[in-house]
Amino acid sequence: MPRTIRNPKLDTRSARARLAIRREPYWTPVQQGLALGYRRAPTGGTWIARRYDRDASPALTYKALGAADDALDADGIATLDFGTAQARARTWFADRAKSTADPDAPSAGPYTVADAIREYLEWYAVHRKALREVEYRVNAYVLPALGALEVSALRTTSLRRWHEALATAPRRVRGKKGAAPTYRATPTDPETIRKRRFTANKTLIVLKAALNRAWREGRVADDLAWRRVTPFRDVDQPRVRWLTADEAVRLVNAAEPTFRPMIQAALLTGLRYGELAALRIADFDSASKTVHVATSKSGKPRRVPLNDEGARLFAATVAGRAPDALMFSHADGEAWGKSHQRRPMAEACSAARITPAVGFHVLRHTYGSALAMQGVPLGVIAAALGHADTRVTERHYAALAPSYVAETIRAKLPALGIVAQGNVAAMSPRRAATART
Repeated sequence: MPRTIRNPKLDTRSARARLAIRREPYWTPVQQGLALGYRRAPTGGTWIARRYDRDASPALTYKALGAADDALDADGIATLDFGTAQARARTWFADRAKSTADPDAPSAGPYTVADAIREYLEWYAVHRKALREVEYRVNAYVLPALGALEVSALRTTSLRRWHEALATAPRRVRGKKGAAPTYRATPTDPETIRKRRFTANKTLIVLKAALNRAWREGRVADDLAWRRVTPFRDVDQPRVRWLTADEAVRLVNAAEPTFRPMIQAALLTGLRYGELAALRIADFDSASKTVHVATSKSGKPRRVPLNDEGARLFAATVAGRAPDALMFSHADGEAWGKSHQRRPMAEACSAARITPAVGFHVLRHTYGSALAMQGVPLGVIAAALGHADTRVTERHYAALAPSYVAETIRAKLPALGIVAQGNVAAMSPRRAATART
């Protein structure tokens, strides 16, 4: 049995937690031609294998192996420790060595939706983020219904029925690995139906992305079957929940002391939970009053300006601390991990009498909504929140700035002189009500 390679940066979850979040994995050689990579993200890391063969085309190939045991204990299946990840990488490397001279050539058997999904996930692990979310979506909604079908045999009508069935099915509740799936009640109210249709659209996008990549790679002859399937329209208008100033003060005061700075920072920066959890002391620049986000959901770094209140918060947080220390942490110094915010957030909402209770992401919406209602241009809000463009910003916050829109139109629309001046004055609402009685 090959010996397990040691690497002090990757051996343990505590060592990996000290690594900077970045897109390029941390690589360690396992054997000649094979390297194991660890990609750290705000929500947990993943293992990736890399094979190098200078005589092959392409010379470098990659394989997503599974999630690292950063938050959950390793089970040897979906969650892997460092040693198990090496073993799985070696197995994949050996299987590739036994394959044909062109490892990326189409197999002799039928090319199925499952094959297209597998190849897409391998590519996605290297070139995109949020792999776990995509894996969950295809495993829950795509592969059970479509995985065994040949891609060349797909028909528009059957894909459309599958898409529509997703929208009418009850919402699946995430459970433990291997447990039987459970579901919520069948949707009946308009808002729940909208959300189910929106979720169905997101799943359709993932399926189309996988099939389109298979088509571009020459695995199938045409893309007509799925290109004709269109998403549900007018379902991506979210009902934005935000906190009033009074609710925000009550929530901050009710939060436990170690969690309170996270809530304050979220309200004053609009940063996501994962972005806050990854901040280091050196990310605050007191001179420019900005916070540097090294890696955001979009993969691009950004600087978030702070007002005076925000600058005071971060200045107090960083005082006398090492530049590479975590900005926010538990009382024992451990990093805030995935889902660690749920319990203290629920307890703070209960103590602050905020009903219904809100999740941490509502703090980000509160920041964006406050800016929108003050008439800040949506492009500025998009830049602060790290949105790739203003489409997401408009979907969430455009309706919250009616006064800004109205004032801008009244100020900029010139008088055309097409309506004669009159002497009729509008009656006040009180007088109008009295006149009607």
